[in-house]
Amino acid sequence: MIVRILGEGRFEVGDRAMAEIEALDEALGSAIDAGDADAMASALGDLIARIRSSGTPVAPDDLRTSELVVPHEGSTIDEVRSLLAEEA
Repeated sequence: MIVRILGEGRFEVGDRAMAEIEALDEALGSAIDAGDADAMASALGDLIARIRSSGTPVAPDDLRTSELVVPHEGSTIDEVRSLLAEEA
């Protein structure tokens, strides 16, 4: 699966790591839903770290579509909510 970290780039992540990444993404969503900025920042940091550690950078000329888009590191809860509203 191709995962994009906004402002950083895209990574190809294998199926084994995707289960953990999806769980971390759910934790991020739960923190946002709860309005917990500290938990959101922690979950986002964990999610990005896992993508970086398990993924392989995708070349800029690779035109495959990203299946998951993750906010940039340091995003605020309001920025993430805005991004989610744009997707809806």
